[in-house]
Amino acid sequence: MIALIQRVNWAQIHIDENLHSKIDCGLLAFVGIEKSDETKLAQKLLDKILAYRVFSDSNGKMNLSLKDISGDLMLVSQFTLAADTGKGLRPGFSSAKAPDEAERIYNHLLDLASSQHDSVASGKFAADMQVTLENNGPVTFILRSN
Repeated sequence: MIALIQRVNWAQIHIDENLHSKIDCGLLAFVGIEKSDETKLAQKLLDKILAYRVFSDSNGKMNLSLKDISGDLMLVSQFTLAADTGKGLRPGFSSAKAPDEAERIYNHLLDLASSQHDSVASGKFAADMQVTLENNGPVTFILRSN
């Protein structure tokens, strides 16, 4: 599993021009699920997301995690993160998990996050979403569950 995390001042998702979800200060995590991924990897990825130290302490060093600051978390499924971009000028998606299996794993990740963190928002699997955010920094990292 792959997560592209961004430290944000705020983020929101619109679907069909309607506000679907929003967060304030925290992390926006775009999640890609690859063909070889299993449900058990969701906990590993979530542990990294919640504990990854990307927020500044009193000395301006990135020493604080989302848990430490009690920040908001937004999880958005994004199958394009699992694309094969190694050849040519068009991405291939044969490395992505089949949609029904990926949705099951994504929903499991959401359930875990909601049970382990106070403020969790999400996108809608396979929806056409408009994601708006204010990246703080900018600070962006790619995390893997393995």
